[in-house]
Amino acid sequence: MTDLISAPGAATDGLGDDNTPTSVLAPSDAPTDTVPPITGETPVEWAPIEPRPKKRRLGLWIGLGLGVVALGAGAASMILIAPGTTVAGIPVGFMTPGAAAEAITSHLAQTEVTLTGPGDGAVVSGADLGISIAATDLADQAFAEHPLWNLGAWMGDPIPADITLDPATATTALRAAVPSSFEDAVDAGVVFDAASGTYLATPAADGTGIDVADLTTAITTAVAAGGTTLEYPGGPATALPAVSDDDAAATAASLNTMLGTIGFYVGEERTVPVAPAVAATWLTVVDEDGALRVAADPQAIQATVDTLAAAVDRAPVNATNIVDSAGTVLREEQAGANGRALGDTSGIADDFAQQLEAGDGVFALSVTETPFETVSLLRRIEINLSTQHAYLFENGNVVRSWAVSTGLPGTPTPTGNFKVFAHTAMQDMGCYEGAPYCTENVPWITWFTTNIGFHGTYWHNNYGNRMSHGCVNLPIDLAKFVYDWSPVGVEVSVYN
Repeated sequence: MTDLISAPGAATDGLGDDNTPTSVLAPSDAPTDTVPPITGETPVEWAPIEPRPKKRRLGLWIGLGLGVVALGAGAASMILIAPGTTVAGIPVGFMTPGAAAEAITSHLAQTEVTLTGPGDGAVVSGADLGISIAATDLADQAFAEHPLWNLGAWMGDPIPADITLDPATATTALRAAVPSSFEDAVDAGVVFDAASGTYLATPAADGTGIDVADLTTAITTAVAAGGTTLEYPGGPATALPAVSDDDAAATAASLNTMLGTIGFYVGEERTVPVAPAVAATWLTVVDEDGALRVAADPQAIQATVDTLAAAVDRAPVNATNIVDSAGTVLREEQAGANGRALGDTSGIADDFAQQLEAGDGVFALSVTETPFETVSLLRRIEINLSTQHAYLFENGNVVRSWAVSTGLPGTPTPTGNFKVFAHTAMQDMGCYEGAPYCTENVPWITWFTTNIGFHGTYWHNNYGNRMSHGCVNLPIDLAKFVYDWSPVGVEVSVYN
């Protein structure tokens, strides 16, 4: 039978068939108080369509929840340190590197040391002692070597670390806790001794205290074993000075070596030496945190810098050579020297101070040089037997002339052109067997021919007249002048 009655707007039953007939109510099931039946027909009634039951999705939600948890766990495994990981004995598993760094720092700061013996149970913390560790670097290392996602890195080897105590902070805290255990050591030093003009070392002396290095080791051991407290003897131990006798001796030796060369140089020449006593006013040996260093005072150095120009500046000195008529150099009479002028001195004091502090006492000056010239002096001597005079020429000009006494008629002075060939400061003349005369200790002889020369005469002063056995007699001081003025090779002309 064809479906004649359908509920308005009825939906399908969910099976995908829109032609399913609507069920008819049996008469026995119809209610009696509803719409009256249609005459001649079996009474029927609209049957409301019940809503489709909703599908339950609990399994889906549980699955999504587990997925989120799994994703979270995976993400966490990418930023957390594996369980069982320790740094310096401090557990950091299941922590981020940042949290691990804070945990390491906090653990050490809260570690407590009980000082026994003279310490009478005094307690100091790691924070009191200035404890420190490279927490951030170590935490990063722990994560890099033991990430949570790597199951093979779980319960891995502990990561060792260096724990340090700040010496000054620790000593202050320990001294406050056990003052009876501390007596300051005396550092060796260096002082200048004016009497000897050298630096001397002053001796060191031991003191007492609590060994900070040994305490650091004890704390490191306790923390590595998982402890947060430890006991340590508070009694005095020998405290060595920071500056030993050997340290001071080495510094003194370095300074004394520098004193041997200290000064202002032009090239290789120490043009302006600095006396040790002056240098000592520039320099101070400073004990800085247990190390000796040399400090130099630029203001003290400036006082010497202000005198440099007067000591360094000079005009050129020309070289002077004595030559003969052929231009041959007979003797260098004067060595040449370039002139020089000191440059800018405004930064010398500061620069030299830095050099001295580095152990260098040789300061090179900047100068401008003016080259010297070379001058030749043509020297020669003439002796006029007629006038009994000697003439000394230099570059054609007479520079000196004197009355002399030449040979008597029986022993005349030979004429001609000669050259000086030797000098004798003093000798006896004619003092041999059969000689017609003997004159002892004749001074300042300048020989120009065989057995004939200029010499000093102490036995007469009759100059201007012939008096000799052939030599040219001169007063002693003038003979010395000719001796010095006439190098070997100077030409001598003797004529009437």
